[in-house]
Amino acid sequence: MSQQIGAVQVGSDEVAGNPPEPPWLALPPEVSDRLRPLTGDLVEAIIQTVPQLVPAYARPIEGGFGHALRIGVAVALERFLELPGTSLPALSDQSRQLVASLGRGEFRQGRSMDSLLGAYRMGARVTFREMSRRSMEEGMGSAVVVDLGESIMAYIDELSAVSAEAYAFEQSERAGAVDRRRAELLELLLLGQADETALRQAASLADWTVPAQLAVVTLPLERAQGLRQRLAPGAIVIERETDAVALVPERGPASRADLQRVLAGRSASVGPAGGLGQVAESLRLAVLAASMLPSREGDDDPPVWADEHLTEVVLAAEPSAVGELARRRLAPLAGLPDGQREKLEETLLAWLRHWGQRAPIADELGIHAQTVGYRVLRLRELFGEDLKDPKVRFELEIALRSGRRVPARVS
Repeated sequence: MSQQIGAVQVGSDEVAGNPPEPPWLALPPEVSDRLRPLTGDLVEAIIQTVPQLVPAYARPIEGGFGHALRIGVAVALERFLELPGTSLPALSDQSRQLVASLGRGEFRQGRSMDSLLGAYRMGARVTFREMSRRSMEEGMGSAVVVDLGESIMAYIDELSAVSAEAYAFEQSERAGAVDRRRAELLELLLLGQADETALRQAASLADWTVPAQLAVVTLPLERAQGLRQRLAPGAIVIERETDAVALVPERGPASRADLQRVLAGRSASVGPAGGLGQVAESLRLAVLAASMLPSREGDDDPPVWADEHLTEVVLAAEPSAVGELARRRLAPLAGLPDGQREKLEETLLAWLRHWGQRAPIADELGIHAQTVGYRVLRLRELFGEDLKDPKVRFELEIALRSGRRVPARVS
């Protein structure tokens, strides 16, 4: 029974959603018996032709490689000759395992699937040429030859699909294993306890070439989506409970500029570059730098580069000590009104930064050079000879950069 749809006649099986019948069902069963004597010569013809036309297999057909190739081709041909006049699937369990192993082997040998697919296509051409010639010699007719050609192509399509699936699975498994080992390596580096020999062994197991310089990136977990794919080759990314950490090769200004573009809008912080032994410290400095600066949450905000804010990081390390230093060194300003104290503090910091040169100080503060002179004179009155002491000047700059101000003295 069939159903007419427009000008196309559709079989009842297809209307019911059943899979279409395989093309080899249309072949007479006796085709197998008539073509089987070809098998030995056909195996040799395929083995000789494929290496000549598929460069990846252009190697001597001998030893273990030649033996495995002959078995593979013979099993594939024998299975095909079991199909004419049946509804059997293209591959048996045994032949499916063999074809899948070919796909896995291609990945392990470092070749792309293109080589194996090319070999399948070439084998199909040789097979069809020889089988169609024998079919005509046996008087089986052109209709059988047409069905034979369609059957060979459908069979090769199934071989290709099974091998490609196995190749992709092996690739995925390998990538997953490598990712796991690299994540374990990064965790080991972040602990900062393993010696360099152990770290390099772990890197070797993770198939990771150790760069001369590395930087550590930390960013909120919700901002890490797609980061792994955008980072340069050789980067490692792990996701933790609340943040993501990336280990990125540092290769100079160009790679730094690339990393800046990738991390824009991700609220990221980047630690100073260093060797394997500095990874844990790089992360610590990245976290400290991020905590010291205003949050960068805009879509275009650049990352925090810790090596550009080391002073802030140092000052943050011992807040109580810095607070006490500020209280002592800035004591001469404590009794002044707030507005006057703030102006003198900013003038003193500029004076220390510009080594007392009036013009740069005036430019920075946006005031007249004469005003700078008045303020510096006032500072000399308040601090006296201390401003001539290099140690005191250094401590004053730390106190002023820390942003801590001593409250006005209460009378």
